[in-house]
Amino acid sequence: MSQTLRGADIVARSLSRLGLRRVFTLSGNHIMSIFDAAIEADLDLVHVRHEAAAVHMADAHGRLTGEPGIALVTGGPGHANAVGALFTALGAESPMVLLSGHAATWELGRGGFQELRQAEMAAPVTKASWMAKDATSLGRDIGEAVRIATSGRPGPVHVSLPSDLLDARSEESAVLWPERNAAARASLSASATDEIASAIATAKRPVIVAGPQLSNVAGRALLARLEAATGAPAVIMESPRGIVDATLGAFPDLIARADLIVLLGKALDFTSKWATGPAFDPDVRLIAIDPDEALVARARKEKGARLLVGAVADASAAAEAVAAHAKPTPSTWLAEARAALDRRPAGWGSLVSSTPGRLHPAEVFRALRPVIERDPDTVLICDGGEFAQWGQSMLPLRRRLINGVTGSIGSALSFALAARMIERRAPVFAVLGDGTIGFHISEFETAARRGLPFVAILGNDARWNAESEIQRRDYGANRMHGCELLPSRYDQVVTAFGGHGEYVDKAADLPAAIERALASGKPSCINVMIESAAAPVIRL
Repeated sequence: MSQTLRGADIVARSLSRLGLRRVFTLSGNHIMSIFDAAIEADLDLVHVRHEAAAVHMADAHGRLTGEPGIALVTGGPGHANAVGALFTALGAESPMVLLSGHAATWELGRGGFQELRQAEMAAPVTKASWMAKDATSLGRDIGEAVRIATSGRPGPVHVSLPSDLLDARSEESAVLWPERNAAARASLSASATDEIASAIATAKRPVIVAGPQLSNVAGRALLARLEAATGAPAVIMESPRGIVDATLGAFPDLIARADLIVLLGKALDFTSKWATGPAFDPDVRLIAIDPDEALVARARKEKGARLLVGAVADASAAAEAVAAHAKPTPSTWLAEARAALDRRPAGWGSLVSSTPGRLHPAEVFRALRPVIERDPDTVLICDGGEFAQWGQSMLPLRRRLINGVTGSIGSALSFALAARMIERRAPVFAVLGDGTIGFHISEFETAARRGLPFVAILGNDARWNAESEIQRRDYGANRMHGCELLPSRYDQVVTAFGGHGEYVDKAADLPAAIERALASGKPSCINVMIESAAAPVIRL
């Protein structure tokens, strides 16, 4: 005999059927029925302190696992709080789904409680965004959102769930449950594979530039195989600093010499300066491989005859195909390129602060690097402006999350919580500045409540330093203003939240502080007083 189910039960059971039992959420009127349904569906509700943090955690989950992260927030202001964080996930090509409660359908246009055009609001920062229309098809909506989030170029998807649909009862036999199908992967044609492999083989100085979706462990391993097979250096461009990202070493000098650039799931955009101007050989040719047909078309429009091949294909599948059909020719180019990419100035080893009671960022990361290198599974998170750029350039890359190509900050602590839920053994470090920590410092309470230890290395220079550097560069040192902060004791705030705090103003004290933080078994903040320093730029 068929039983009736609430729409909320359909949503919760659909997530469970799809194997998506961890839900990052913040409670609210519109979604309390889903909280209730989560009990029978055996969902793990990770209850956070701000809706944007829930999205950031789902984003990190998607990046680290390849499985879509799920964020659940209430309607109206809860949804509005969450939407901004979707932009970070979109830029990072992270598979995730935001489910938002919503005013009842019968209230729409009548001034309903917290009524807002939510789907339209989320549309610019998602791959797809819609409002559910029928209780029996809520499961199908969830399944479709997951499919879209993981297909082609991964990214966030939003579905609004009207409260009357969540409360409505339907016969279980009428429910359209989701189906979990493997995400579609468009492959390169045999002719395109051969043409691309031949173009790389005949180029004198080819460079492969991959997008953020290949920044995980599997993606980096695949790019290493592709590089070895083709003899073309392969890099990941995932920072708004683009070709001057210090993570890539002396990449500006390298890319200036390239005669062929292969965009592997990487959009032709501001980060690559559209492969034009004085930073590039005026005759450089391009190949664009992307799952998004519109981005291939954009590259063709931008580059015209200089685009040798434009292919619609999954980046990973394309990399595997090209590696298998590679036709490398003897050359010293790869060795030269690797030397440039791995270059770090020798002077960094002796950089010290000129300000008493402050450390230079290089001193901080010289102390942190050997700790990170002890365990290859360590997760490193870098978020923010100038301080984090030093971290990105000086610390290992194997398992790393950064705030991404959108340049938005504030996600580090949320990323760290999600990372700790995935990686239960190896250390998790978050590198961030004192501007960044202000966005979501209350998530230390979430971490303490859930028993999620990690170590935040906080560079505290009592200013928004990235913006201060812009003011200094563009307007002069005498016109720097509006970016000052207090040298606050964030370590004490974290202690009050139930975590572990350390205060460091001498380089010699930092290694022991890191060890104490790790040994505490608590979410920790090492408040390191630093001198303001511009982000590094590396040249040959």
